[in-house]
Amino acid sequence: MSSELLINVTPSESRVALIENGVLQEVQLERQGNLGIVGNIYLGKVSRVLPGMQAAFVDIGLEKAAFLHASDIVSKATIEEEVAEPVKKVKDIRTLVSQGQFIIVQVVKDPLGTKGARLTTDITIPSRYLVFMPDATHIGVSQRIETETERERLKQVVLPFHDQEGGFIVRTAAEGASEKELAHDAKFLKKLWHKISKKRNKTRKAAILHEDLTLAFRTLRDYVGEDMERIRVDSKLTYQQLKAFTEEFVPELSSALEYYPGERPIFDLFSVENEIQKALKRKVELKSGGYLIFDQTEAMTTVDVNTGAFVGHRNLEETIFNTNIEATQAIARQLRLRNLGGIIIIDFIDMISAEHKRRVLHSLEVGLAPDRAKTNINGFSALGLVEMTRKRTRESLEHILCGECPVCHGRGALKTTETVCYEILREIVRVNRAYDATKFVVYASPAVSEALINDEYHNLAELELFIGKQVNIQTESLYNQEQFDVVMM
Repeated sequence: MSSELLINVTPSESRVALIENGVLQEVQLERQGNLGIVGNIYLGKVSRVLPGMQAAFVDIGLEKAAFLHASDIVSKATIEEEVAEPVKKVKDIRTLVSQGQFIIVQVVKDPLGTKGARLTTDITIPSRYLVFMPDATHIGVSQRIETETERERLKQVVLPFHDQEGGFIVRTAAEGASEKELAHDAKFLKKLWHKISKKRNKTRKAAILHEDLTLAFRTLRDYVGEDMERIRVDSKLTYQQLKAFTEEFVPELSSALEYYPGERPIFDLFSVENEIQKALKRKVELKSGGYLIFDQTEAMTTVDVNTGAFVGHRNLEETIFNTNIEATQAIARQLRLRNLGGIIIIDFIDMISAEHKRRVLHSLEVGLAPDRAKTNINGFSALGLVEMTRKRTRESLEHILCGECPVCHGRGALKTTETVCYEILREIVRVNRAYDATKFVVYASPAVSEALINDEYHNLAELELFIGKQVNIQTESLYNQEQFDVVMM
């Protein structure tokens, strides 16, 4: 599978697109006015301890207090207890932190909607080959490194750098790495941790201690070990900075990095801009004629699969099965592209055959296999729905690019002109009973005004007769369909 990264950089925004086999699979955005904070390390002050939630709110200097659950509070003492006792028990939050206490925390989830950032005290600092864990007492090796001799070799190389200050996790990219390269990473990480600790000792208030790399640099770091055919950057300055970064930290990606000077915008390659626009729509068309409907809510995301114009060739069961199989690949791609996380409910078209259900689940698993975010599929429920989860660490594409509709306020529907007309008639009666007026003027949108003058003419005439007062209709072109004013004269 050929993979390519497109990096678009402007003074206000950075965007990264992952292309696999010529098709857009992932998009990441970072705006200067709203930089992501996942990976940042802060000195936080505990502002509230909530025993009922087994959590605490921590002030890290942001607008919203961050959230720290008892299960995310880790220390060397608790790690040693876990080694002795395999069953992990979460201690009472009141024994772990107290109000006004200063603690070092790391952000694991950006603020999402009305929720503050999610924190942990289990600090991890990644580099090219290693991840340093200040509170750990062991050395771990990525499960993706399967050769036992290589796993043991890596452990022995890193062992001399393991001490009371912390432990390491050996990343997948370290497979085949030399002792010199691993030693360089280990020394770099420990030096960085010393710098963070020194800054913490000098700080007397909630503040940032370490800021993670910006999007372009973070992307290259995270894609270490991936087979990248090309990495194209449309900013000369960013390209030069990335070139220096890759030569020092990620030399295997250095040859793939290239500057894109083309007149055609880089995101017009592979129709990235068009695909982003499509990813903001509810409806996703399938090549067969079927379609998907995505609905993103506060609690979960639902996906509905429909046959649409696809009528198949053999029988209904085969038509349904083929549509569902096609839908699994489209769903897997859309979850990555839209960055949908949390609980996801998929309503496949009902299937009778147990074998068909098994194959549809397998196809979904295969489609989700390249996804870097952790997913968990629970299979078909008693109602025939597939329940799954996908780890969420940042806002979805829709939440980043879109805001709430000022007219429907997120409902996704407007009151009909008929409904608004009847609201106006009731409002006139209410105002007439409460106040002494000689006549009324109604200001409404063009559609509602036209309905009152034409379709609801008889109802309006009966109302005038009932209250014994004249009602004039005035069109306001700037009013939305639900907006109106009843003015007394």
